Amino acid sequence: MIEARHLRVLRAVAATGSFSAAGRELGCTQPAVSQQMKALEASVGTPLLIRTGREMRLTQAGEALVRHAAGILAGLTAAEEEVAAIAGLRAGRVRLVSFPSGSSTLVPTALAALRDAHPGTRVFLEEAEPPASVGMLREGDCDVALAFRYEGAAGAEEWEDLVVRPLLTDRLVALVPERHRLAGAESVAIGELAREPWIAGCPRCRGQLVEVCAAAGFTPRIDFATDDYPAVAGLVGAGLGVAVLPQLAVESVRPRGVRAVTLEPAVRREIVALTLPDLAQVPAVAATLDQLARAGRR
Repeated sequence: MIEARHLRVLRAVAATGSFSAAGRELGCTQPAVSQQMKALEASVGTPLLIRTGREMRLTQAGEALVRHAAGILAGLTAAEEEVAAIAGLRAGRVRLVSFPSGSSTLVPTALAALRDAHPGTRVFLEEAEPPASVGMLREGDCDVALAFRYEGAAGAEEWEDLVVRPLLTDRLVALVPERHRLAGAESVAIGELAREPWIAGCPRCRGQLVEVCAAAGFTPRIDFATDDYPAVAGLVGAGLGVAVLPQLAVESVRPRGVRAVTLEPAVRREIVALTLPDLAQVPAVAATLDQLARAGRR
């Protein structure tokens, strides 16, 4: 195997014509140059220099190696500089996947701070709900995934192979029309909404709603179901039903004609940023995780 340090010595010998002169140029001794040249010749399996008295000239193989050495060393230098830029956060790329309410609340704050601190780092954003986003991370289609899971839900072990960065705890709130009988209440038990028509959100949130209602002793009558949070708020505001959404989702839609009421007993979901153990060591990914965590402490 040819080593870069041996190529540098060969180029210096070819340029100066002697081991001693090459040593002075490289800042090492003449015996050190001789030793490295012997190692290089052993690696390639053929002589590279012809020594005749005080003269030293390249063999055909030596000439070929010197000719290629310039490009090889230039490529290595460019690679070292690029890697150093990435390591120093002067460059880099992060592929981030987030669920919609995270994209409109946590992500903008985090990415603005990341750009201010490290303008050379680029982040590419795509939206997907968990568990699809977690699957994308494991398949190598993203570097960081924002995800959530509800307290007490089964499947806590699903993230055991990942680096989990907690961001915040998000509480569910009830959405009712502003003229609803409970619009002025400080809190509402979900059982008080048992006879109401319901607007359900994303599939995972919809499943959680059914579980919470079942624990309160009823099955919700779901008249409308949509993954679009503004649509949920719009349907509630038009008086077509009630809904339960995470507080983060309510913040992201700024609903009109709607009142958000604290839900009792409390139902919470944990918002996290996920990455793979090896990716967590990449400076740009680590910086993105840090900024997401700061955004979560807002």
